[in-house]
Amino acid sequence: MKPLKFISCCLLFLTIVQSQARCQDKRQFKVFQFPPNMIPRIDGDSTDWNIVPTDYVVGMDQLRDDTGKYSKADPQNLNVQVKVGWVKGLNRLYFLYVAYDNYWDFSMPDLHNDTFELIVDGDQSGGPFIDRFHPNKELSPMDAFFSFHGVHAQNYHIFTPAVGKDWALEWGSQPWIKDLPYANAAYHYDFKPGGAGKLTLEFWITPFDYAGTEGPVRAVESVLTENKNVGLSWAIIDYDDVNSKDNNGFWNLSKEHTMYGNASYCLPFKLMPLEDRFKKPVDAHWTFKIVDMNRRLVAFIDESTGQINSWKWDFGDGSTSTDQYPIHQYQNPGKYVVVLWVEGPKGKSRFSRVWDVALK
Repeated sequence: MKPLKFISCCLLFLTIVQSQARCQDKRQFKVFQFPPNMIPRIDGDSTDWNIVPTDYVVGMDQLRDDTGKYSKADPQNLNVQVKVGWVKGLNRLYFLYVAYDNYWDFSMPDLHNDTFELIVDGDQSGGPFIDRFHPNKELSPMDAFFSFHGVHAQNYHIFTPAVGKDWALEWGSQPWIKDLPYANAAYHYDFKPGGAGKLTLEFWITPFDYAGTEGPVRAVESVLTENKNVGLSWAIIDYDDVNSKDNNGFWNLSKEHTMYGNASYCLPFKLMPLEDRFKKPVDAHWTFKIVDMNRRLVAFIDESTGQINSWKWDFGDGSTSTDQYPIHQYQNPGKYVVVLWVEGPKGKSRFSRVWDVALK
């Protein structure tokens, strides 16, 4: 076989093997839904996360060292647990990162720092998202960086801990996404550089379907809804020698090393519904949409939870309905108090909106 043909066959075989490995990775993870009255405070105290069950924890057993230095994790060297949460109505992903390391390396002002590298693909659009993976190889590196890098998926190098520098490198042309009101972070630890100990990191970020270098003016947040999957992956970069440029391990959640720049290698994380223990047995709730302002036609949308077998609406103008999703036409302009009563085997509930329904 000719050398060139042999090399081509080898590359094809490697591509097939990598593709099969990706197809065989059937792992799925869960994102815990926090009740709106129990949103975790970003203060480095993990107490708020005690309500999250252990089956939401992603530990070292799910990671592998890409450098080949370690065949399995040694908890005496490095032990990390991560939990991910969300809150219905907020396009935020919350993270709790709890880690023990026998040598914390964070004295340098540059990238030489123990790091939690997080990749986020909010709409699972997949594909490459860093400059050197741009499909158009004729672009200059800086053109590729400003037009492409981090735009449809994002990479955060989160320093553990960050001392005397920003909490994260947002690897892209949109550093504004790591600042309030799009992100926040806090630490708790009691060790010094080179020491051993436990670190607690809490943070939240906003995933974006589009985040350009021009800033938030054209940005599109990823909309988070129940039972939707978001694409996530992460790696822990462990340094154990301040004088060495080489890390002591690249512990990767993905089976593909280049997940740091290709969102197709992220894993599905499901945005879970609120657990039953936080729900009322019957809870009335509704919203509305004005279908036609000229005709004062309004559609009412029942969003009540629990087992419900009857609905009663009072539209505030003397009219009522027992439909679950009524459409009502108001005869006169005004601001109306609309009330919904619901009832089921486990109880009753009422929900009103005062003057939200306003018509000309």
